[in-house]
Amino acid sequence: MNKPSKRYQESKKQHQEDKTYTLKEAVVLLKKMPTPKFDASVDLHFHLNIDSKKSDQMVRGTVVLPHGTGKKVRVAVFCRGEHERQAKESGADYVGANELIDRVAGGFLDFDCAIATPDLMKDLSKLGKVLGPRGLMPSPKTGTVTVDIKKAIEDVRRGKVEFRTDKQCGVHLSVGKMSFDEDKILDNATKVIDAINEARPASVKGKYVLSMFISSTMNPGLRLGI
Repeated sequence: MNKPSKRYQESKKQHQEDKTYTLKEAVVLLKKMPTPKFDASVDLHFHLNIDSKKSDQMVRGTVVLPHGTGKKVRVAVFCRGEHERQAKESGADYVGANELIDRVAGGFLDFDCAIATPDLMKDLSKLGKVLGPRGLMPSPKTGTVTVDIKKAIEDVRRGKVEFRTDKQCGVHLSVGKMSFDEDKILDNATKVIDAINEARPASVKGKYVLSMFISSTMNPGLRLGI
């Protein structure tokens, strides 16, 4: 087992593992912790009281971060004809129909978001096992299956991100970068927490959010009050 780095050990000294922090307290502390040489991400982690095997308890949605994610989002658009022109003019990184589908089927996954027109979804369905586990499969529920390609790309560029529960009933979502000032991280994190709470399935009984942590890349997580 690898020994924790000196930077990580120093970060651990600055927080109490058994303490529950307010969001503001946690963000202030995160900003004081030693950081790696790159611009680390700030992430929220939720453990939800749901049954991941029940379709009516799947927690999934989108949220627009007021200050964006802090990183360039690479967008792939699956479309043909006139929509291809719109996608290219709107700044999509990769555009195409069956040739792009074949490329992804062959292992190409250098994009962060996938958008598709409804007529391509039948052909795109064969990529379900490739895109689905990575959270990249376009869906009408998240606005990524649409004929309004321009708006979908603009939403993504503005900071629209998707969230969904994994098999362990968790949700993990970036809310910015360590280079953001405290207020921007707070705004983004608050927006995500509100979105997760609003997405509570009607069939969930009792406590919904079992635990919630905020962390930065390569640093320990801080437990937040629920």
